[in-house]
Amino acid sequence: MTTDTQTSQPVPPQIDRSQTLVNLGIRYGFLCLLLGLILFFSVAAPGFAGPRSAAFIFQSVAITGILALGVTCTLVVGGFDLSIGSVATSALMLSAYMMVVLEQSAFVAVLACLVMGAFVGLINGLLIVKMRVPDLLATLGMMFLLIGLQRIPTEGRSISTGMTLPGGETAEGTFSAAFLWLGRHRFDFILEDLIPVPVVVFLVVGVLVWVFLELTRHGRLMYAIGSNERATALAGTNVNRYKITAYMISGVMASIGGILLAARLGRGDIASGNNLLLDSVAAALIGFAVLGAAKPNAFGTAIGALFVGVLLQGLTMMNAPYYTQDFVKGAVLVVALMFTFALSTRKRGGGH
Repeated sequence: MTTDTQTSQPVPPQIDRSQTLVNLGIRYGFLCLLLGLILFFSVAAPGFAGPRSAAFIFQSVAITGILALGVTCTLVVGGFDLSIGSVATSALMLSAYMMVVLEQSAFVAVLACLVMGAFVGLINGLLIVKMRVPDLLATLGMMFLLIGLQRIPTEGRSISTGMTLPGGETAEGTFSAAFLWLGRHRFDFILEDLIPVPVVVFLVVGVLVWVFLELTRHGRLMYAIGSNERATALAGTNVNRYKITAYMISGVMASIGGILLAARLGRGDIASGNNLLLDSVAAALIGFAVLGAAKPNAFGTAIGALFVGVLLQGLTMMNAPYYTQDFVKGAVLVVALMFTFALSTRKRGGGH
C-alpha cells in the first residue's frame, strides 16, 4: 500500500524542468555548437563570413559529403565501409586513364567509373553476407587491394596529358571539356560564378538518400535490418539482398565523388584522395549526434560534413598549422561518438 502511494506521487517541477533542458540540449546541442563555431570564426578570421568563403566551404565538403552519404547507407544496415576512399581514388584514376590514355569520351569514362563502384560494392556485399567475412575486414582488404591496383597501370605515377606510359608511349588524350564542367563550372547565385556543380550534386544526392531512407518502404526495412537483423529476416525480408544493395550504393557514391574530384583537378592525381576516408567517416559518425538521432541518417551526415568543412576552413583562415587539422578532426569525432553512445544508453534506459 505504501509502495503504491509512493509510485503515484507526481514528478517535482524542478526535476521535470531539468529533464526538459537535458532533452533540448541533446536534440539541438550540436546545431548550437555548429552555429557557435560559425560565429567564432566569423569574428576571429576576417573574411570567413563572406559568400566566397561559404561557397569554398560547400565545395570542400561536397565530395566528402557524397562519400559520407554512402557510408551512411552501410551504417543503416549495421555495416561499415572502409573502402570508400580507395574507391573514390580508383574512380579518379580510372576516369583519367579512360580519357588520357585510352582517349575515350566523358560519357564512357563516367559510365566505367559508376560500373566499377557498383562492382566493388557488390564484391564487398558478397564477401560479408555470403562468405561471412566481418564488414570491417572485408572492406579493409578491398581498400588495400584497390590502393595497389590503381597504381599498377601507371607504375604509381599520376595521369596527365603528355605523360610517358610504362611501354614508352606518350599519352596524347585530354580531359573532355564536358567532363571538366562537372568539377569546375559554377552557377550564378547572389554573386557571379558562386555555386560549383559538385555542391549541387551533393545537395541532390543528399535529398535523394534522405527520401529513400526516411520515406520509402525499402529505407525503413534497411533501418529494421540494422536494428534487429534476425527479427527482420523472420518477418520475411531478404536481408542479404538489402545489405548487398547498401554496399553497392556506397560504391556508386564513392565513384561519384572520385569523378567530381577528377573533374576539378583535371588530372589523375594518385595522392589526392588521402583524406577522403577520414573526413567522410567523421561526417557520417558525427551525424549520429545531430538532432539527438543516435542513428545514421542523411540529414545528420550532411550537417556533419558541413561541420567538418567549417572547422577546417576556419582553422586554415586562422593560419593554424596543417598538421593540427587531423588532430582536431579526431578530437571532434571522439566527442561526437561519446555523446552519441551516451545518448543511446540513455534511450535504452528509458531516459533515466
